[in-house]
Amino acid sequence: MQNREEVLNTAILTRLSYFHLNTMVELYRKLGSATAIIEQRHDLGKMFQGLPLRILEDLASIDVMKPRAEEELSWAEAHGVRMLCLNDADYPKRLKEAPDAPLMLFYKGNADLNARHIIDIVGTRHCTRYGEDVIRTFVRDLHKLVPDTLIVSGLAYGVDIHAHREALANGMETVAVLAHGLDTLYPPAHRDTANEMISHGGLITEYMTRTQPDKLNFVRRNRITAGLCDATILVESARKGGGLITTRIAKEYNRDVFAFPGPVGAPYSEGCNNLIRSCGAGLITSATDFVEDMGWQNEASLEQARVNGIERQLFPNLSADEQRIFNVLQATNDLRQDVIAVKTGLPAGSLTALLFQLEMKGVVKAYAGGTYHLMK
Repeated sequence: MQNREEVLNTAILTRLSYFHLNTMVELYRKLGSATAIIEQRHDLGKMFQGLPLRILEDLASIDVMKPRAEEELSWAEAHGVRMLCLNDADYPKRLKEAPDAPLMLFYKGNADLNARHIIDIVGTRHCTRYGEDVIRTFVRDLHKLVPDTLIVSGLAYGVDIHAHREALANGMETVAVLAHGLDTLYPPAHRDTANEMISHGGLITEYMTRTQPDKLNFVRRNRITAGLCDATILVESARKGGGLITTRIAKEYNRDVFAFPGPVGAPYSEGCNNLIRSCGAGLITSATDFVEDMGWQNEASLEQARVNGIERQLFPNLSADEQRIFNVLQATNDLRQDVIAVKTGLPAGSLTALLFQLEMKGVVKAYAGGTYHLMK
């Protein structure tokens, strides 16, 4: 259960962190909570040399911001919105690893933000018939291969809205990352789709209510779109565009990036073709390409085996040390490598090699941020 004081204090720091987010996140991680930052705010200048004066001044006047935070919490409670703090168990684990992760996310929906497979589909707002066909075929086939994939995008015109709608049409959950508060919706024309997504995915933002969809907010939200996911897929893009910003951020976060090629000379394929040519993205032409490149085909086969009721012997011929790792992950799945080291007592060097061997055997799957998932 969330601590109400911590939620309020995180909301306050969220207001303060707009122009110095990385520094505030670093403070949060060093001190362990928003409450600790606020309680020690008068000593932070001595504790951390070189801390920007603007942050210290803002922290000294936080009392005037508390009513706004209280108002936001009341609104969220009344409208079924979850306020996820950076340290919460339900905060997206992939995004948490980013140096500029939001201190707080406002989330309305029912999708698991730590699902086993999460991708984002991005691209131009001027999606062509070719792009629509690519998205339709890709999502349909992905549903057949890895049906539990959560699809993320930005609810914008073009590629975004087609990705959301195809996900819904195929019975897949889909989440939109917004550039404004949850008390409004941009563009308004997509409200029906957004309402459907709340019960088959969700809407998420780092912005409080009464935040307008300013241009800079759309740029900032791209890091959340990339950070939530295992991979970013660019469908169509001009030479410059928001989709290319998202792919760049995804690469900086060490996530996989893919792009669909398009016709030579087509204005809205130029960005994709250039990205592929410069080795900034892997070339894919189908969901099968993507699943194979991600190494998800074994998981798809196992899922199909479960659907068909096929029994199989789980992971035979493990060494004693491999079995220790297996037992730890069987008891508590999705653990970071340092936690596995503590629980198994295995040296770090040996553990890295063992985890690699288990991954090659299809026993574990490595996720972003050094987390390992037991395939079962």
